[in-house]
Amino acid sequence: MKLLQMIRSAPVLAALGALAACGSVGPDYRVPDEAAIRRPAAAAPFIGAAEKSFKSEPLPPQWWRLYQDTALDHLIQQAFAANTDLRVAAANLSRARAMQQEAEAETNPLVGATAAPGFGRPSAVAMGLAQPLPDAGSYDAGVSISYQADLFGKIARAIESAGADTEAAQAGYDLVRVTVAADTARAYADACAAVRQIEVAQQSVDLQQKSMQLTERRIHAGRGTAIDDARVRSELEQRHAALPPLQAQQRTAQYRLAALTGRLPAEMARDQLQCHAAPRLSAQIPVGDGAQLLRRRPDVRQAERGLASASARIGVATADLYPSISLGLSAGSTGALDRFGAGNAFRWSLGPLISWTLPSTGSAHSRIAQAEAGNAGALAHFDGVVLNALREVESAMTVYAREMDRNASLKAARDQSALASGQSHTLYGYGKIDFLSMLDADRTLAATDAAWAASDAQVASDQIALFLALGGGWEPQACDSCVAVASPAADKVGTR
Repeated sequence: MKLLQMIRSAPVLAALGALAACGSVGPDYRVPDEAAIRRPAAAAPFIGAAEKSFKSEPLPPQWWRLYQDTALDHLIQQAFAANTDLRVAAANLSRARAMQQEAEAETNPLVGATAAPGFGRPSAVAMGLAQPLPDAGSYDAGVSISYQADLFGKIARAIESAGADTEAAQAGYDLVRVTVAADTARAYADACAAVRQIEVAQQSVDLQQKSMQLTERRIHAGRGTAIDDARVRSELEQRHAALPPLQAQQRTAQYRLAALTGRLPAEMARDQLQCHAAPRLSAQIPVGDGAQLLRRRPDVRQAERGLASASARIGVATADLYPSISLGLSAGSTGALDRFGAGNAFRWSLGPLISWTLPSTGSAHSRIAQAEAGNAGALAHFDGVVLNALREVESAMTVYAREMDRNASLKAARDQSALASGQSHTLYGYGKIDFLSMLDADRTLAATDAAWAASDAQVASDQIALFLALGGGWEPQACDSCVAVASPAADKVGTR
């Protein structure tokens, strides 16, 4: 009965444990004023946003829906549901959450119980007795409760660090989602662009075959030579040679789609890709501004949370300069088995356990220096991620805008080449120009047609690269069936 009363008095420990809230050593985290993200220019509109290809509206979460391509939408949903990289990222996030729970468990009292029954004979000589003692049973049973008094915030800082690590893992998961969406869109665009380029190459082959037939008729009529026939056949074979690389590009893009969506190459249904050109936006691309970008990009959030974790680890190391205090209560009963539960067998103790390694200025200060160096490195990494994010967007915008200019010029050149080729065939048929002039016009048309098709593919690739740099696609509403994880942690960047 007394044992139960002592156990019920455990709230005394909780009252003493309230002293743990008196404060935490180490720096309280905030984004440093000297961080690159604090510079006004980081939140300003993009330099490239003045181009006619862009508009300053915010990027929608499901940017791939701007293409209005149901096949692309379906592939990205499949990738979100089955991609192996996302599964790895989800496992990493689960592990980080478990580590955070482990750190939080340090705030709970530890309860233990012991029971040690035995039978034997104690030494009579040890007790100064001449006659041997009789055999007898004995027991030792008890309950203990201990609580780590976190007077200097070591546990609190460890929980803070683990929480930031969990949020960084969440941002890492979001970053993988961004990459998976862009990679899936790029593989789909490459496969569809290859179809267009194959069609263009095949049209070039067909045109050259017509030239060969025309040349054969002129030779039979006595107006051509064997050299003309050899030249036209050589050109035909060169145009045939352009087909295999494009066919390989189409096939490998399909295999990439299979891997991204968690399927084997043989499981990739070809009838799923009923496209004849890469998806392409004709409207302006919404890019927002620097402030929106840095709030949206998961790698920026991941680096900022890594900085927060590194800052908290300074407090963990600093707490080692101070004593560690545990409050404990133990109660039990020890004696002979035939006297089990007797009042005079009851025992209990209550008190603190204080441990302190002296001198404390040695290894503890070394660990503090290590933590501070880690914090400085985390800040440098955070600055690098911010600067790289802005660089990637500006570069992607420039590359896309210039490729659009190039694409327009190539289209105009192709139209003129097609006109010149048609006229040369008519003139050659009437004997107004020689064979080489017609062949040169056909070669020019084939080259400009292929260059235009390749530029269309590059425009699609550059668009997707820009969307990847803008960092959209990780938001929870961006998919209907994804790997099951909790919603992302609230954005901490610039809010502290």
